[in-house]
Amino acid sequence: MSRKTGGRGSMPLSRERVLRAAVRLADETGIEALSMRNLADALGVKAMSLYNHVAGKDDVLDGMVDLVVGEIELPTAGADWKAAMRRRAISAHEVLMHHPWATMLIVSRINVGPAMLRYMEATLGCLREAGFSSVEADHAWNAIDSFIHGFTLQKLNFPLRPADYASAAEQFLPAIPAEQYPYAHELARQVIDGDHDGLNDLTFGLDLILDGLDRLRGED
Repeated sequence: MSRKTGGRGSMPLSRERVLRAAVRLADETGIEALSMRNLADALGVKAMSLYNHVAGKDDVLDGMVDLVVGEIELPTAGADWKAAMRRRAISAHEVLMHHPWATMLIVSRINVGPAMLRYMEATLGCLREAGFSSVEADHAWNAIDSFIHGFTLQKLNFPLRPADYASAAEQFLPAIPAEQYPYAHELARQVIDGDHDGLNDLTFGLDLILDGLDRLRGED
């Protein structure tokens, strides 16, 4: 009599299957709902069978991060470094918006999985081949990623939808009298009147950083 190990369906349980199920579960229900028991239920197996493939929840979290990082477009060494790093940053933001739980895990854990190492190596290689020193390349990619992570977290957690900006600005306008806060009042009026959408632009800040790094690269 054969023992069934794969849960629902005939696909056998494996580390990759466990981690991909964990990513799906976090995408659908949030990272707070992820537990070994819930993960096992999602796979249709007993919780103890997961430990044949992962060491525990911390191992699952690290593996999930590595899967998400593996979705980000890698820059190519020797290519136009600004264009490559711009595409990488935009790709990272899009991937992290698709997995809203992932950014906090990336910034709060030590990540040394194979996808993360490829990500780091490709990023550093692109910058080094572009003429940055090793230390400059480290500062450069951390500056870019700090901006991307912060921008993404702000967008994920902002309490208003873009469609509500104008009505919110109108609601708060009495608290921003023009005689006391002339510039803030002016900006709020522009949002109310439809002259400004109030949206933060990822590429605006990103291009400022890349242009600044380009000037750094040109220094002797």
